[in-house]
Amino acid sequence: MPAISSPAPRTLVHILRDRALEMPDAVAYVFLADGEDDERKISYRELYAAAADVAGALGARHERGERALLLFPPGLDYITAFFGCLLAGIVAVPAYPPQDARSLGRLDAIIADAGASIALTTKDLLPIARSALDAPLAWIATDALESDAGRAVAPIAGGSRPVAATPEDLAFLQYTSGSTRLPRGVMLTHANLTHNLEAIYQAFAGTAHDVMVSWLPPYHDMGLIGAILEPLHGGFPGILMSPLHFLQKPYRWLKAISVHRGTISPSPNFGYELCLRKIDDEQRASLDLVSWRAAVNGAEPVRMETIERFTERFADVGFDPAAFRPSYGLAEATLLVTADPVGESVRRFPVDGVPRIACGTARGDQSVVVVDSATLAPAGAGQVGEIWVSGPSVSAGYWGRPAESTALFGATLPDGRGPYLRTGDLGALDESGALAVTGRLKDLLILRGRNVYPHDVEDAAERSHPALRPGCGAAFTVPVDGEERLVLVCEVADGAEPEAVALAARRAVREECEADLHELVLIPARTIPKTSSGKIQRRATREAYLSAALSRIGGWRPEGAAAPGAQAAAPPRTPLESLIAGIWAELLGQPEVGIHDDFFASGAQSLLLSQLAVRIEAELPVRVTAGDLFQASTVAKLAELLESRPLTVDDEQVAGLIARSDNNG
Repeated sequence: MPAISSPAPRTLVHILRDRALEMPDAVAYVFLADGEDDERKISYRELYAAAADVAGALGARHERGERALLLFPPGLDYITAFFGCLLAGIVAVPAYPPQDARSLGRLDAIIADAGASIALTTKDLLPIARSALDAPLAWIATDALESDAGRAVAPIAGGSRPVAATPEDLAFLQYTSGSTRLPRGVMLTHANLTHNLEAIYQAFAGTAHDVMVSWLPPYHDMGLIGAILEPLHGGFPGILMSPLHFLQKPYRWLKAISVHRGTISPSPNFGYELCLRKIDDEQRASLDLVSWRAAVNGAEPVRMETIERFTERFADVGFDPAAFRPSYGLAEATLLVTADPVGESVRRFPVDGVPRIACGTARGDQSVVVVDSATLAPAGAGQVGEIWVSGPSVSAGYWGRPAESTALFGATLPDGRGPYLRTGDLGALDESGALAVTGRLKDLLILRGRNVYPHDVEDAAERSHPALRPGCGAAFTVPVDGEERLVLVCEVADGAEPEAVALAARRAVREECEADLHELVLIPARTIPKTSSGKIQRRATREAYLSAALSRIGGWRPEGAAAPGAQAAAPPRTPLESLIAGIWAELLGQPEVGIHDDFFASGAQSLLLSQLAVRIEAELPVRVTAGDLFQASTVAKLAELLESRPLTVDDEQVAGLIARSDNNG
């Protein structure tokens, strides 16, 4: 195998070449195709060769610096395509494959913003993706390229000239999740990446004997940088699975850590919560988590209760409480900003009188300051302000947005120090420099002069009743009679008692946050607006609330208050419509419903629809089926359908039933 010199400072291209030269047969990645036992392995030699095939196809037809959309399901094809772009000097643009109208809109926005001219995918996805996207892209199915995996590692040529990556070269565009606006492409260079990867390695005391285990989406910073690029940087294997397989069966994640002796494994807080809810005692008893020394918790608010419950639940199968690593980071700073070294106990300190989880101190010679939002001067210890970050991991800005980049990435303190990245996140530093994150600057709620953090409201409510789904609530304010009032939207599990849930949530918010709800809206599971990375979209939820687009299945609002965006409900015109409307309103827990309101748009679930049919049959000598409710999905249509049937009673009989019901009420 010919010698390859690796100039310093290194890039990801040089790291990949070195791995292929120095440890060619070592396993680089293992993808668990079924989430459990179907292992697809690739060595460093094979990874380099497969990436070289992709680079050759790109270099033959495209110029360095062009942007290539990566549309792959999680797996090894995605990884080889990503490294192929790096070898060819093509700027990778990771993205979710098209799935629905919403994802198509996001993809169109990314393609337009990045000016992408190339799309890499698999031969199975190519016809689907090509037909879904109208953009003029050059399509390449990387798994259909002619393979030369057995060749010796050699310098890669882009067309006829060798590619020499430099630290200043743009490696890829990390598109933000777009929780507050259209997605923006964070420009990450090789220098940004190698600096942050080393900061992660040092923070978690990495060694060549580590094993990464991850279910995180490979299209976002934590999954791509933290779980795919970090193993390459450290020279240890990465054990990967699809997020879908984890969500279907969370046990698979911890089983993979147990079987493969995983040492580092990251997840947002909700992943640990899902394990607590879905892993039964028999599954737990089969685990051995002794090897897990860095349980990274980041990407969303870290909850002390989650850490305590997870530690208690899995202590007897070897989980070490000191393994938890609450961390803070963001795509604009590559990934990691703060964390405590492995082995230190999780810390917390009071902020505004409330104990907060400490997400550690700045890593990798980066600087973190918290500034007063009004004066932009550094805030005192324990004082809440906007989090600013500077250091080699901070990106130069957003692709194609120079004015916005200057404003957000070029901030300076009153004494001239800078430039800093304005994160838009709120937090506080303690005396030691440890950071506690309290929320988003634009999400901060001000109620009668008091600062209230939406995370606190959502957390208080979710812990109040087991039927409220963790991490699936959104708190925001709306103007009512010239005053900002608090609204909370929460997903609730099927079969829950809405009245009991609403009472518990209102009481918890009042007692823990000293805030009164103007309205609580309970919606079905998996219906709250989220970003592609799973973060709650509070603004989108607020807009859906104001436009009456939420699928309500219960909740609470003050006596006599009208639903937002609601128009006057069309009143019943016949006794039969009155009877059906009364039953439906009672089942929904609403004072009234309109005869033209669609059952499904108003929050109907199969259980409620079944109850509606049973209640009508109990009152009238007529057969009502589930098919009837799909065919006639409003009070008016259902009344018309029932009136056409021979067993339907006449108006006088129905009127008598209504009068009797009113007298009994």
